[in-house]
Amino acid sequence: MSFNPVMTVRYSLHSPKEKGVLMFDLIIRGGTVVDGTGAPAFTADVAVKDGVIAQVAPTIVGEASEEIDATGKLVTPGFIDIHTHYDGQVSWDTLLEPSSGHGVTTVVVGNCGVGFAPVRPGREEWLVQLMEGVEDIPGTALHEGIKWEWETFPEYLDSIDRRRYSMDIAAYVPHGAVRGYVMGDRGARNEDATAEDIAEMARIVREAREAGAVGFSTSRTMGHKAKDGEPVPGTFASSEELNAIADALIAGGGGIFEIAPEVLPDGGDQPTMGMTEELQWMGDLALRTDLKVTYLLLQYATMPDTWKQALDYSSMILEKGGYLRPQVAARPFGMMVCWAGYHPFAKRPTFISLASSHSLADLRTELAKPSVRAQILSEPDEPVNSAVQFDGLGPALGMIPHLMYAMGDNVDYEPTPAMSVKALADKAGVNTFEMAYDLLNENGGTASLMFPTLNYVGENHDVIYEMLTHPAAINGLSDGGAHVRMICDASIPTYLLTHWARDRARGPKLSIEEAVRMQTTATAAVMGLSDRGQVAEGKRADINVIDFQNLRLNAPHAENDLPAGGRRILQSADGYVATIVNGAITRRNGVDTGARPGRLVRA
Repeated sequence: MSFNPVMTVRYSLHSPKEKGVLMFDLIIRGGTVVDGTGAPAFTADVAVKDGVIAQVAPTIVGEASEEIDATGKLVTPGFIDIHTHYDGQVSWDTLLEPSSGHGVTTVVVGNCGVGFAPVRPGREEWLVQLMEGVEDIPGTALHEGIKWEWETFPEYLDSIDRRRYSMDIAAYVPHGAVRGYVMGDRGARNEDATAEDIAEMARIVREAREAGAVGFSTSRTMGHKAKDGEPVPGTFASSEELNAIADALIAGGGGIFEIAPEVLPDGGDQPTMGMTEELQWMGDLALRTDLKVTYLLLQYATMPDTWKQALDYSSMILEKGGYLRPQVAARPFGMMVCWAGYHPFAKRPTFISLASSHSLADLRTELAKPSVRAQILSEPDEPVNSAVQFDGLGPALGMIPHLMYAMGDNVDYEPTPAMSVKALADKAGVNTFEMAYDLLNENGGTASLMFPTLNYVGENHDVIYEMLTHPAAINGLSDGGAHVRMICDASIPTYLLTHWARDRARGPKLSIEEAVRMQTTATAAVMGLSDRGQVAEGKRADINVIDFQNLRLNAPHAENDLPAGGRRILQSADGYVATIVNGAITRRNGVDTGARPGRLVRA
């Protein structure tokens, strides 16, 4: 292991005494503290009082209402996930799974320019379809689950503030909702905003920031489309519109300007900016203002090296005094191919019939029958309905067996080329559809194949390592709560520890100290959350106690636990001894305690 459990503690603070005995709410004894700063780990006790870390010392003398024996365990800050889409889920789910099962104690919603406020009465359906299209969250679940207790963004924040959660929540005001509120159908169709439109959008953004929004988010990518195929409102917004919104954000108190950029090559006939122009306007914004400008960065197969240009440019802006930092993902971005989601047989008549008439458990039983297997493998696909989102995804997957990988029993997100469906089929002497079918049927039909669309050009994590460790980059892009029928990247906080700090064998790893820093002090600094992200006296008591040696990601699985019976892919973890939020233990050994100390975080 990279940490040293016998180093001496460097700081200590005297706590109030009661009858000569130190009194605390909680003491975590003898753990290996990885404090979140990147500094070497050390052995210490950690005491908590009134939701705050009261003392960190080699030995704390005193009593507490509860103690945790952390001998041989890591004690880390709670993880701060800056890129999630729980905007609707906060309305019906106080637990906020799956993030709550991966040591996350603070999330930020409202990313990528989509969200549910502000909303004019009667426009709720449009926002639902926008979120469903962009983030693949079932519209039926959103309809049934969202309470719609608001119209304005401040009212939306108030609705969150009235509830209690397993973690803290901060929120961006999303461009798409703002544009739709001000411009109606003109905004939805991405028509040019008038001067009056821009002034009203600026007013709303300022109002949102003054009410506690941590910033503003927008999307510029053609990959983000509503269910009806329209690009997210704001995709083609003029510099006048964006600058006015930035100025309004500053007037309201500053904060973060978050962007999902297009990042297309320069030139060509694309309707959005080329990469140089796009980086330029983001850099100009960062230099002109005191805003923290952050954007999403991934590796594309058609442009495998453009990420280097983006990181170099960001570094230049940082050197000039601006704040321009890309969010990068800790593993490939793509989808899980499984019977419960999208797969190559989704348009085969027999599968369609069985899926419509059986529960998921019974469907898996049917698919395991040799006669059903033979029938499905023999059938052609039904015609694709272009009006139905992702309807053609299944047949498309069947055409790329060299890009789908078996994940194995240990859920390997860095599979070798030998683990591709095509390679395994060739080795076994069968066709790729037979191999894909049989792989999906493993583990009682619960197995998944990995289809990495981004960040996996070299079929390894070397580029991801370069991006993660670049001084301009920040860890993000878990998409917690989103793409629920395709991925569960909300487990990335755990993956940073298991894969990057312990298990990786195909290239360089991270130290445990760095893997923790990336999702604690680093993400706290981006969001301006100076009260958390570090195990240190006076900091908020958001803490994880982790059995590092036995920490593991379990295989993704599907559950129909969303409102209206909506299905999603979840992924749990073993090894979290305790997760503590605001001094309260929210999970013990992976089990929810029922404690709900989480609150809205207002900037």
